[in-house]
Amino acid sequence: MNSKPFKPFKRAKPSPARLLAFDLVTQVNRGGAFANLRLPELLSESNLELRDRAFATELSYGTLRMQGKHDYAISKKIDRAFEELDEKVVDLLRLGVHQIFEMRVPVHAAVGETVELARAVAGESKASYVNALLRSIAADTEIYLELENDAEVDNLFKLSILYSHPTWIISAYFDQLKDWDAVINLLKINNVAPSPHIVAWPGKSTVAEILEVGGEKLPIGTYSVLSNHLPNEYPAIKDKRAGIQDMGSQLIAEIFYQTKDEHSLSWLDLCAGPGGKAALLNNLLATEIPSAHFKANEPSDHRAELVARVVPRSKIVSFDGRNFEDFGETFDRILIDAPCSGLGALRRRPEARWRRSLNDLKELLPLQRELIDSAYEMLNVDGIIGFATCSPLLAETKGQILDALYRHKNLQLLNISEFSPAGSLGVNTDGTLQLWTHLQESDSMFMALLKRTS
Repeated sequence: MNSKPFKPFKRAKPSPARLLAFDLVTQVNRGGAFANLRLPELLSESNLELRDRAFATELSYGTLRMQGKHDYAISKKIDRAFEELDEKVVDLLRLGVHQIFEMRVPVHAAVGETVELARAVAGESKASYVNALLRSIAADTEIYLELENDAEVDNLFKLSILYSHPTWIISAYFDQLKDWDAVINLLKINNVAPSPHIVAWPGKSTVAEILEVGGEKLPIGTYSVLSNHLPNEYPAIKDKRAGIQDMGSQLIAEIFYQTKDEHSLSWLDLCAGPGGKAALLNNLLATEIPSAHFKANEPSDHRAELVARVVPRSKIVSFDGRNFEDFGETFDRILIDAPCSGLGALRRRPEARWRRSLNDLKELLPLQRELIDSAYEMLNVDGIIGFATCSPLLAETKGQILDALYRHKNLQLLNISEFSPAGSLGVNTDGTLQLWTHLQESDSMFMALLKRTS
């Protein structure tokens, strides 16, 4: 680690990239903003060069992901309760600690730049405090190693600090994986920003066209490409003939489409926002089964607008998915991409791990059940429900399916390997699908197929 003396830089203003990162972290932590929505807005409002944009993104997203770990280091060096610290000071310290331990920023620069930022946003007194505290933290190079080697510290707590996840999430992962090494691998990859996955919408673009610009064909999904360029450098994306979508999410839509037969002419995406699966389904149907009727339902006005960017407005409806009577028709295929905890996509949503709690399941689980029941009421005989979540939690996955099979005796669980272009990849012994980020490098998606037999 760089041992240069800590001398705060004396400049008229802080680094614009760090100021933007501070603004985002503060708005997310204190104002309830969503990082994936607010960051593009802040970047578009700025005059940052490409390199500084990348730095601001890495710093802000990384700080939000790792702030549980950073808070431990901060708490070890303060002489008061963590909760008593000024909120601005907390976020400034998190940004500084992240640069010191998680980024390739020389320590003197990480400290000096953070102090200059503190002067601009919090005043000289708080900047001096930030300076002293960051110097103390940076000098203790083994602060995390000591925790890792402390045999008296509970393993769950240790993992929660070292890999910056709440303990309840780690416990939930272990309930599924039953292997601590696998859990650690999952925690690690949750802390790595994913590269964008491109979907080449059938009938509008091709994988070959995408690859001509650059990238690598992904192992999951017929239409998926790993991007190695900025999205707007791909003509197909600029022309709205392709999109950005995780390959696991693409696989869900593909599997559901492959349940088609000569009788499946009416299709519904019950929870369509923000539109990724709906777009792929719509393009597949329009290309392969032009006589099929497709509807994308999204009750939220904001999310419906997102769907409208990738699906024709004439195919979008806005009903509460729990009220099947509102639809006034029945369907042969109904996809339920259910609202869930999102614990399978934490690498994309840096703040989600800190906002979610077990209490959220008290609302989510009944909602998921009601959506299944509503879909059942709209489902024709021999029709199929596809139930999907971006969560590996048992209560949101297999638990919901077992409950649905108990409530509706004429639902039959199908084996996904019979429909998946990836074969048996990720398919459980019961025929459901569970992808894992540390194994497939996709979001940890779950899916089950339920057929109505009478």
